[in-house]
Amino acid sequence: MTQAISLLDPAKHADLKFKKPSFEHVANEHLMPVSLHEIMYAATDTPVVFVKANAESDDFQAVMMLGLKPQQNLRVKEGEWVGTYVPNVLRDYPLAVVLDPEQTDRVWFGIREESELLSKEEGVALFENGEETEALKERRELVLRHFEQDQQSRAVLKFLAEKELLVQQTLTVEVKGEKRNINGIYLIDERKLAELSDEDYLDLRKKGLLGPIYSHLTSLNQIPRLVLAESEL
Repeated sequence: MTQAISLLDPAKHADLKFKKPSFEHVANEHLMPVSLHEIMYAATDTPVVFVKANAESDDFQAVMMLGLKPQQNLRVKEGEWVGTYVPNVLRDYPLAVVLDPEQTDRVWFGIREESELLSKEEGVALFENGEETEALKERRELVLRHFEQDQQSRAVLKFLAEKELLVQQTLTVEVKGEKRNINGIYLIDERKLAELSDEDYLDLRKKGLLGPIYSHLTSLNQIPRLVLAESEL
């Protein structure tokens, strides 16, 4: 999903249509970003862990583990999604929010023009007679809602980091007799969670974090499912 993003333009994109969803473009993605609002749904299917947005910052991102090694997605087969939960970032694609650093109170909508999910010959039209179709309006509303959830998640993850609840871990799995270490991930430290003061624990509850935290911890039980899925390849 690294294609360039252009501002959505009814004149420039008048002939574009949404094709039937395919997930071939993420067949080699082993981690997929999710907002905290999604964790309870994603946790029923895959492990959800945390990673640093980049090595230089303390910004964290929740991600679904879709594979046990880079370039492995065990939830995509022949372009079809075989998991039970499709994350928002994939449902939004090829639309995206575009930010202007000089106008932080405004957002624009963009589109990845080179996406294989767009066509001029087949699919559902984005525009008709210069106006947005209902299909595009619905997609735009969802993209904006998901963007707002992502922004809220970033702020809340900062709070978890400040409370030192996110700790780096190495997961060790065994696939077909081969032991493999998975590095660079962060988990909620259950010991530190239990040792929080009543005030801090109440603060987590008020921020609506207890659900995502316990969903994350429960989701780690999905790791054996990924091991089984790889073993069956």
